[in-house]
Amino acid sequence: MGREFIELFEEWSKSYDDTVDGHNLEYREVFSNYERILDSVVSRAHGHTIEFGVGTGNLTERLLNAGLTVTAVEPSPAMREKATFKLQNRTAIVDGDFFEFPKPEQVNSIVSTYAFHHLNDDEKAKAIAIYSQLLKSGGKIVFADTMYLTKEHHEQAILDAKASGFHSLANDLSTEFYTTIPFLEDLLKENGFTVSFDKCNSFVWIMEAEKL
Repeated sequence: MGREFIELFEEWSKSYDDTVDGHNLEYREVFSNYERILDSVVSRAHGHTIEFGVGTGNLTERLLNAGLTVTAVEPSPAMREKATFKLQNRTAIVDGDFFEFPKPEQVNSIVSTYAFHHLNDDEKAKAIAIYSQLLKSGGKIVFADTMYLTKEHHEQAILDAKASGFHSLANDLSTEFYTTIPFLEDLLKENGFTVSFDKCNSFVWIMEAEKL
């Protein structure tokens, strides 16, 4: 359920903000337009918002600045520590994941950036089913993450990373659970959502799903 990657996050917490700022050449394109991606996710959310995979709190900070109430969920202790310091206790950062999290009486939006790929497709289906029950009509799921039009596009991205000498990126693309847009589209429609996808860079799309 994504917690198998906690050890990676514990180490990455030390340099995460430098990476998203473009200082790591290997991941520069993955985080291209990072600020605009976060702002776009915030602009699509409303009301009481659950955020999964808070990391160092970059999206959380923007959600709070926009006046939203945020239930912030992060499984990595080191990331929670970084986010708590950055946010100066403006909201609690709770231990949890895409399945295990506090469930407020009213939830209007569920958001996440760069995290949903830590679930395999079966786990993604389980998570979406949970959110479908949690959200009422008009509620939204807004996830920004790496995803692909087809499996062939995913395979080509791995080959391109290897050809560029980006072996860590190639390994990530090979071992984490990046999925396809058609799979997500069918999954969301089956659970009572309308959905659209907007491309943000060569890797990342924003998936916006609204409950019917």
